[in-house]
Amino acid sequence: MGEEERVAALATAQQVLGVTFRKPQLLEQALTHRSLLKEAQQNRESNERLEFLGDRVLGQVVAEHLFRQHPDWSEGQLTKIKAVAVSEATLGTAARELGLGDLIRMARGEQQSGGRDRSSILSDSLEAVIGAIFLDRGLRAARLFVLGALSRQLTRIEEQQQGKDYKTVLQELTQERHKTTPHYRVIEERGPDHEKTFVVQVRVRSRLLGTGVGRSKKEAEQAAAREALEKEEPSA
Repeated sequence: MGEEERVAALATAQQVLGVTFRKPQLLEQALTHRSLLKEAQQNRESNERLEFLGDRVLGQVVAEHLFRQHPDWSEGQLTKIKAVAVSEATLGTAARELGLGDLIRMARGEQQSGGRDRSSILSDSLEAVIGAIFLDRGLRAARLFVLGALSRQLTRIEEQQQGKDYKTVLQELTQERHKTTPHYRVIEERGPDHEKTFVVQVRVRSRLLGTGVGRSKKEAEQAAAREALEKEEPSA
C-alpha cells in the first residue's frame, strides 16, 4: 500500500469510527492483524498489545456504566451481565454494526478464509481500537466510544435482565464461557393434567447448573436458568 492509499485508508477509518486521532499510527496498529505482519515479514507491531489494553479499558467502562445505571442490582448480577456485555459474541456484533471488518488490515489468506467476519478477530480488533483511543484521546473519549459502539447491545442485555429473561442471559453466558448452549430437560411432572407442575434441570455438557419448578415447561426452564445464574458463574 502506497503512502497516499495508507493516509486515505486511515482517514476513512477515522470517519467510520467517529474519532479523530492525534496519532493516526495508533489506529493503524489497532487495525493490523498479526497475519499481515507474518505474510509481509514486517517487524512492525500488530494490534495484540493494544487489544490487551483495550480489554481493560472496556471492562472498566462497562462495569462503571452498569454500576451507575442499576443501583438495585447485586454484585452477582453486575458480574454476570458484564461478562455477557464484554463477550466475544457481543463485541463481534458491535464491530459488524460499525463496519470494522472492512477496515482491518490482514493477510490475503486470512481474508479469504472469512477473517473479516470472524467474531474472534472482530472482537479483538474492537478492543485494540478502544486501547488506541484511550492512549490517543484519554479515558473520556474511550468511554464515549465504548458506550456508543455498544449502545444497542447494552440496551438489549439490560432489558433482558430487567425483564427476567434468564434463559437468554444464561445462553449468552455459556456460549461465551464454553462455546455451547445450555440443555433443558423435564425430569418430573407432578399433579393431574389440568394442574400439572413441571420440574426442569438445566445442564451445560454434563454439569448440572440449576433446577426449576413451574406451572409450564417455559416457567420451569426460566426458574432453572435463574437458579443457575444465581449460583457461581458456570465453569466447565
